[in-house]
Amino acid sequence: MSLAAKVVKAATPRIPRPRKAVLTLTPSAVNRLRSLTEGPEPKVIRVGIRTKGCSGQQYDLQYTTKKEKFDEEIKQDGVTVLVDNKALLSVLGSEMDYVEDKLSAQFVFNNPNVKESCGCGQSFMT
Repeated sequence: MSLAAKVVKAATPRIPRPRKAVLTLTPSAVNRLRSLTEGPEPKVIRVGIRTKGCSGQQYDLQYTTKKEKFDEEIKQDGVTVLVDNKALLSVLGSEMDYVEDKLSAQFVFNNPNVKESCGCGQSFMT
């Protein structure tokens, strides 16, 4: 008479992988966002993406006073930014910067997910 035996690998404790930041803010972006959202009534900036431009997608920044159900909340250096749930996969791992030069002042997204962008730099494709 023989008995059946089964070899099972010993369970090792799972070490959680660090989560990749959805969006990081540069110090100049933090300062600009702070100046834009200060005021008597609390408001935050929601980062979204809309279909527009020659490459297909464009960043959309809107003021809001409340967080939607599936928005991702980014808090950094006392500033809060919301990322629209539909934009999460396109924005994941991006850095938001604020750049001023002689002719313009704008938020610039350094996005590792961008596969192609238009010549003017306003639209992109992931």
